[in-house]
Amino acid sequence: METPLDRAYRAHEAMPEDERLRLRFHERLLDAELFLLLREEAAGGRLKPEVFALETGPVALVFDRDERLAAFLEAPAPYAALSGRRILGLLAGQGVGLGINLGVAPSSALLPAAAVDWLAAMAAEPPVPGEGMLRGFAPPGPLPAALIEALGIKLAAMAALIGSAHLATARHGDGSEGMLLALTGVPEPARAEVAAAVAEALRFSGAEAGALDVTFPAEGGAAARAIAAAGRRFDLPRRAEAPAPVRRGPGSDPERPPILRRGTPQ
Repeated sequence: METPLDRAYRAHEAMPEDERLRLRFHERLLDAELFLLLREEAAGGRLKPEVFALETGPVALVFDRDERLAAFLEAPAPYAALSGRRILGLLAGQGVGLGINLGVAPSSALLPAAAVDWLAAMAAEPPVPGEGMLRGFAPPGPLPAALIEALGIKLAAMAALIGSAHLATARHGDGSEGMLLALTGVPEPARAEVAAAVAEALRFSGAEAGALDVTFPAEGGAAARAIAAAGRRFDLPRRAEAPAPVRRGPGSDPERPPILRRGTPQ
């Protein structure tokens, strides 16, 4: 069965010069739950990825389905199921590339160490905080279709954490205006990661849309109602239908990094 990562990679491979498709593949990689092959069972929250020596340099291996991991292995092995965002952060700065679904899926590819570092830095960039008091809200106005699509995909993937989502123009006390995304119902511990994921959608959309602030008003409160009245609503899957949260298993140019090379561990 084809996965979102397969589809994004196929699109990028068909049109390798399309920057928007390249960014979309990277975003799907950050969002995906990936099964990281480990050297040994995780202990005390510490993970030691299994690293393979290739001619192009050392790589860790991930798979976006547990059955793909099983198809690659000849015997049971320890692994951890984490978001691509967390895995890239774990590998960043180690000089280690990433082998993705090697030999078992249409998205079989190698991400060089330079690209791992670049993507991890992009994912770690904090969202731009709003400044000043808000004086009112207005409809968001015309927005790039690529941005709306990117936000819709990102929010749908996090629907289990979100009650409602509205995009509006926020009027600040200093007279400036900016885009504001209001998300209700998001638990406090998840807010930083949700805001970071939304910021990724803006960066990886390929749209020149400026900054996007994220706020988490109380569900049913005055601010949430005002933003909902003026803003554009995103239709999200019902929480019961949303993807399950991440599970844990047992146990060169920085602006445009080298992208993908197919390969198989020797």
